[in-house]
Formats: sequence, structure tokens, C-alpha cells
Amino acid sequence: MASIAASASISLQARPRQLAIAARQVKSFSNGRRSSLSFNLRQLPTRLTVSCAAKPETVDKVCAVVRKQLSLKEADEITAATKFAALGADSLDTVEIVMGLEEEFGIEMAEEKAQSIATVEQAAALIEELLFEKAK
Repeated sequence: MASIAASASISLQARPRQLAIAARQVKSFSNGRRSSLSFNLRQLPTRLTVSCAAKPETVDKVCAVVRKQLSLKEADEITAATKFAALGADSLDTVEIVMGLEEEFGIEMAEEKAQSIATVEQAAALIEELLFEKAK
């Protein structure tokens, strides 16, 4: 069982309910060419998956960079789900955050991917993806 830090974001995704079909009996009609199947439908239990896109250490580092780039106080709460816009960041601030993250982690983000980042968790997930590709 894996432990998850409090700052990590957890998403629970339920799979669509699946139905099990059991054929009960086959009946033939008088012409012999058609058959009719009778089915019993029962629901299978819903399975939940727990996924955390980024490691808690990466999320913590991203939070520290965001705090530094936006000159936020320690009292200002930043979590994985925090949106940069909610912290008062405009587009220029977001570019500065991305540059700070690139420097902190020693990576380079493509402009298209960097523009899609809106939350701390998205930034951390992208960083881990880039670090994984870099390690190959």
C-alpha cells in the first residue's frame, strides 16, 4: 500500500458501470431460421482507481518556486490544485514561473505545453514527464 502525502492531489475515477450478461435459454421459432436469446443483466461492482499525477516532492518544489516567483508569504496556502490565476498571476507571471521551474529542475518546456499549465499539479506532472524523457 502506498502512502500519499497531504499535499498530493488524489483523483478518484470511477469506471462506467459494467453489466454482465448471462444467456439463460435459447428458443427457436417455427421457421427454424431465427432464435431468441433471453438475458439476465446484473451490475458488476464499480471499481475505483486512485491516481496521483506527480510525486509529492515535485509538487512541493513547484509550490516553492511559485511562492518565490509571486513573492507570496508563507501564510498563503498553495496546494496541488491551486490555480496560478487564483494567486493573482497574470500571463507574464506564468512565464516567469515556467522559467523558474525550468531553472530549478534543469529542463526545457515546449512553449505549447508551458501555455497549457494552469495549476501546480499540471506543472508538476509536466515536469515529471520531461524528467522521465530526459532520463531515457
